[in-house]
Amino acid sequence: MSDAQIGLSIATPVIVIFAITLYRMGVLQRTGVLTAVIAAIAIAASLFLQR
Repeated sequence: MSDAQIGLSIATPVIVIFAITLYRMGVLQRTGVLTAVIAAIAIAASLFLQR
């Protein structure tokens, strides 16, 4: 695995956990969480598969 792939493997779950935490705190609405999670996973998958 390259450094970029390792970074993506670490950053994507952090983004997902952070979005869920903000939802549980009442800061984000459900659509915001879904958008953030889907975008993070899509970007990570796209960049991971390009390398």
